[in-house]
Order: sequence, then structure tokens, then C-alpha cells
Amino acid sequence: MKTIIEPFRIKSVEPIRFTTREERLKLIEIAGYNPFLLHADDVLIDLLTDSGTSAMSSKQWAGIMDGDESYAGSKSFYRFEDAVKKITGFSYIIPTHQGRASEKILFSIIGGPGKYIPNNTHFDTTRANVEFTGAVAEDFLTETGKHPEIRADFKGNMDVPALEKFIIEKGKENIPACMITITNNSGGGQPVSMQNIREVKDVCVKYGIPLFLDACRFAENAYFIKKREKGYQDKPVLEIAQEMFSYADGATMSAKKDALVNIGGFLAMNDEQLAVNCRNLLIVTEGFPTYGGLAGRDLEAVAQGLEEIVDEHYLQYRIRSTEYLGEKLSAAGVPIIEPPGGHAIYIDAKRFLPDIPPDKYPGQSIACALYIEGGIRSVEIGSVMFGKYDSKGKLISPPMELVRLAIPRRVYTQSHIDYVLEIVTEVYRNRSSLKGYRIVYEAPVLRHFTARFEMME
Repeated sequence: MKTIIEPFRIKSVEPIRFTTREERLKLIEIAGYNPFLLHADDVLIDLLTDSGTSAMSSKQWAGIMDGDESYAGSKSFYRFEDAVKKITGFSYIIPTHQGRASEKILFSIIGGPGKYIPNNTHFDTTRANVEFTGAVAEDFLTETGKHPEIRADFKGNMDVPALEKFIIEKGKENIPACMITITNNSGGGQPVSMQNIREVKDVCVKYGIPLFLDACRFAENAYFIKKREKGYQDKPVLEIAQEMFSYADGATMSAKKDALVNIGGFLAMNDEQLAVNCRNLLIVTEGFPTYGGLAGRDLEAVAQGLEEIVDEHYLQYRIRSTEYLGEKLSAAGVPIIEPPGGHAIYIDAKRFLPDIPPDKYPGQSIACALYIEGGIRSVEIGSVMFGKYDSKGKLISPPMELVRLAIPRRVYTQSHIDYVLEIVTEVYRNRSSLKGYRIVYEAPVLRHFTARFEMME
């Protein structure tokens, strides 16, 4: 097997500002020990998210110059619409400024008190937008997906028997939609099989419930299906993606992931009346239906990105580069979710810091240590992001305590990734010196974005 090289040449570079460990100790303290609150200029390697952090191609930048900024009926919208329809096959395409705007519109219409939205695993903004309406977001990840150390091909799958049991218990009339997140971000960037999508669809048809995909990383999921699921090895990724969408009634998407852009998203569906209702809310909150909060140049960049993302040379490089980091970390003894996902490596904070309990936020401890030791910004996905409180104020923790190293698309080279490997390994070797944290400020919704912490003795 020859070395898999980046399927692009670097045409423009952005300098990195180097900091010392002493500087970073002060900077993370000023930020309340929350990497979200750091200045980006003080970060060496930014793995906080892969959302909106991709490097755009020369053709995307050319599209920026060609963008039609007409308020209504922009030609850039029609190119965008055609690109989305080619992949998804949905009849009604509604542009939004990013994925959470699509979620806000959709759940404002179909959600509300007494409603339930099942998913394999909701990510943070999806859960927040469901619960903001008074509805309940429920997760049905397969049991295998809850065990980081177990290797399996499709750990992002939904537990179909549990889903059907839930529908029977709550009543189909109280479940306005079912969702599948592809790939499963909160579950470790793990893919969902085509068989699982079909099985979920069959349950949804049985009870008359629409199925929506959270399609942020649809191309990465399609590539995993090509590589791992019987019968798909010889199918182009585009055809696999089209089949995935064919089982759904609609989708939300943050184009900031697999459309390779810095801003943008869409809401798509086949239900005409729902589309009318969504467009009416879009006009109030986002803009006219042919721009939806985006400039024409952004629509052009999304359309081009959707063409580029199904390039299998790119996807081979993308998945393999993430796998490379995961393999090296595992070889060094660092506990991660196995096997590596598509867009990120997830450190298993429970096994990394077994002596720090969830209510002392082991993932936050690791994230702060990675910044202090190497200037690497990551994000906790555990009791900070998804923790809730019971009626007595006691923390209810999610099943897993993770730290995500999300890799921006087409941004970092192998030497950057080797540096990340060195720093993570060093922090792991010195893990006995890490302390727990307590929250000193938190917002009522999506607290991880703005929470402030202090280190415990």
C-alpha cells in the first residue's frame, strides 16, 4: 500500500503564532479554563471543531467572485438548489445560514410540549433546538456504540427494537419525526449502515412517522458504507449518498462540514405543506427563500463544495488521515473510541482519568491540559456538554466522557498531526498530575460554549 497523499496542492498559507507554556497557563486561566473562550490567535493547532473551519478550493473561491447577490431569484440559489437536489433528491430546498438555523425552523414547527424526537444520538445544537420548544430529545444508540473499547463497523447505528418500543410507549401521534445523525457525532463520529437506515425507515413507515437525516457528514458516512458494508464496494459514493437520502423524508444540514464551506446550511424535505410553513418562518428569521441568510457567493461555494465532497480520492485521504492519528494514539496506549471515526478522534476520558469522577469533569481536565502543554484546542463531549441536573441538583451524566479532536478539512498536514500525537501522548504519560474542575458559571442552554471553570486542588 503506497502512502496516501493529500489530493491537493497548497496554494495559500496562514501563519501560526507560537506561544510558550507559561503564556498558555495564563491564557487558559483568563478564559475560565474553557477552550471556547480562548482567542483563536493563541491556539497552535485548532481541533475544537471541523465546522466551518475547512480550507476552500480554488474553484470555490472562483465561485465567490461569481456569486449573484440579487435579493430574490439569484442564479447562485438555483445552482445551490440543483446541487442539493442532485445528492438528496428532495423536492423542497430551503437555504439557511447554518445547521442550527435549519433545526430551529424545523423543530419550532413540529416540536412543542408533549412531543418526542428520537435519534441515534442528538448533537448539542439539535438537542438544544428540540428542547427549546418543550419537546424531549431521546437517544437510541446501539449498545455496542456505548462502549469505546469495542471495535465494530457501524457503531453509530440506531437501536431499532428500542425505537419501536419507545414509539409504542409514547404514541406515534406524539412523535412528529425521527432523526438519524450521519455520521454519529456525539457517538464518536461513527458511521450508520445502510441496513440500519432501511430498518429505521421501515419502523417509521409502519407508524406513519417522517424520517429526517442530520446530514452534516453524509459523504463520510457514504464512504464508510462503501468500505465496510457488503454490496457497496463497487458503487460510487454519490450513488450511495443518494440511496441514503432516498429512505428519508427530509434532512437538515450544516454545510460547514461536508460541503467544505465556512458558513451555510439547508433544510430539505418532500412534504409541500411543511415546506411552506418552514419557508414562512425562514422569511421571518433568516431571509428571502432564495438566500436564507446567505450571500450569493456563499451559495456558490456550497454548490461547488457539494461536488467536491463526493470525490473518492479526497474521502480516502480524509478517512485515512483520521485513522492514522487514531492508530498512533492507540499504539501509545491512549484510550480512544475504537475504531477511529470519520472527522475526529475521541479520547475516552473515563479510561484516561479513571480517578476523576464525571462531576469533576475529566474531559475538561484533558482539554485544558492539551492546550497548556501544546497549544492544542479540543472540546469536551461529556458531562459538561450533555450533563443535566435532577430535581435535587445532582448531575446526571451521559454514558460516555469524551474529548473530541475534530480535524478541519484540507487544513493541516501530517506533521501537524504528528505534533498532536506527541502532545496527547505526553499528557497521557503525565495524567496522574491532572486535576478535576468545578463550574463557576453556566448558561441555562448549551452551557459548554460559555461556561467558566476553576481547577480543583
